[in-house]
Amino acid sequence: MRVAIISDMHGNDLAFEAVEADIQNQKIDQSVCLGDAVQGGPQPAQVVQRLRRLNCPVVMGNADAWLLSGEETADEGIPPERLKKMGEVRTWSLSQLTEEDRAFISSFQPTVTLPLQDDLNLLCFHGSPTSFDDVILPAAPEDEFQKFLGAYAGQILTGGHTHAQQIRRIGELFFFNPGSVGFAYSHNQPDDDFHADPWAEYAILTAENGQTSLEFRRVPFDAQELIRIYLESGRPFAEEAIAQYQR
Repeated sequence: MRVAIISDMHGNDLAFEAVEADIQNQKIDQSVCLGDAVQGGPQPAQVVQRLRRLNCPVVMGNADAWLLSGEETADEGIPPERLKKMGEVRTWSLSQLTEEDRAFISSFQPTVTLPLQDDLNLLCFHGSPTSFDDVILPAAPEDEFQKFLGAYAGQILTGGHTHAQQIRRIGELFFFNPGSVGFAYSHNQPDDDFHADPWAEYAILTAENGQTSLEFRRVPFDAQELIRIYLESGRPFAEEAIAQYQR
């Protein structure tokens, strides 16, 4: 069983297209999406269309839920000015989507469980199995990590949300984050000099003959083409997003 795990496209269909092409060359049996697929980037409708064609299970992410409801559920202390900008981008994103698109996003699930082999399952979520807002960073203390995931240690675990590729042992198995398809970046950079990466991230999990392996992949995409797409999209505050890809 070979599973492609994608997450956090955030409305970047250019990157999603690159990942889909790479997946088609990897002899994949199943794909799964860990959420935050649509909101943020310049191509929300295109991402929905590609995800529907992929016909894979999709987890509900916090940005997906916020796109539908406009209700901020995380206590992140977001400044009012940023919230206002996020609201304008949300309104624009919704204007790009049909009622069928919105119904499709509403069908995303809190968690997805995929059988791998024998009694081994893959439990898929966005933040943690109990909340799409929970943050599990690579440097999280062990007690915090166990608080989020300890009760689920009898299966392989995968979550997104932090845009940080990582693997971490839990019991005899492991948790991993595939990274972000649409908005990869380093967490170790100053806020006033932030840059996004010109590649898409995902992971491939293989389980066969009693063995498991995990591969993290990075697929480049044309950042200049993404800038062109932003400029032509009509998305509010496109210039701020474009600046993240300019060095």
